[in-house]
Amino acid sequence: MTTLHDAPAVPLSTLLREGTRAEHQAAEGSRFVEELLGGHLTVRAYADLALQLHAVYAALEEVGDAVAATPQGAGVVFDELRRVPALEADLAHLLGPGWRDGAEVLPATAAYVACVRAIGTEAGPYVAHSYTRYLGDLSGGQVIGRMVQRHYGVADEGVGFYAFPAVPKPKPFKDLYRSRVDALALSDDEREAVVAEARAAFRHNRALFAELGERHRAA
Repeated sequence: MTTLHDAPAVPLSTLLREGTRAEHQAAEGSRFVEELLGGHLTVRAYADLALQLHAVYAALEEVGDAVAATPQGAGVVFDELRRVPALEADLAHLLGPGWRDGAEVLPATAAYVACVRAIGTEAGPYVAHSYTRYLGDLSGGQVIGRMVQRHYGVADEGVGFYAFPAVPKPKPFKDLYRSRVDALALSDDEREAVVAEARAAFRHNRALFAELGERHRAA
């Protein structure tokens, strides 16, 4: 029988970091990511990535609105992190104002979106996905944006996804984010389920990168 702990011996944010380390490294080491950041693909490949991420973040932020309306979830949803407006501006710059007309969601992306939408209003599963995505964006996004600009000549208007004007100091914000995650009142079983869901999120990312890698190959 599981019990709630006011002060878990290991913070949930630590469990998430340590429990997903292998999946995180595998996702970062995908061929598509390495070739894109190595300058071996094209602007179209980058735009295709942005299209897939738009579908994922649209689902995540729709779910986040529902989670924020619950007593438990209100503290772990941050408007400062919203990525959909920036992605839409990037896509309009990269592909033109009619970018939605030709938008194709890959099967791996559709499966990822379905997984996110299945969260409903549960704070634990939401944290698994939001922590995986948003803290990764805050931690490495600026570097990725600069590499895309360097290799493919993309203007600032095309890499807004990687900029967080509402978070001028990422370190204090990430500390606040982790403290809110750690404060969630979850049973041991629920904490384990959050980590398992975060691992699933990384697997969805890897599947998405694999399909993008099949579509876009280095010359």
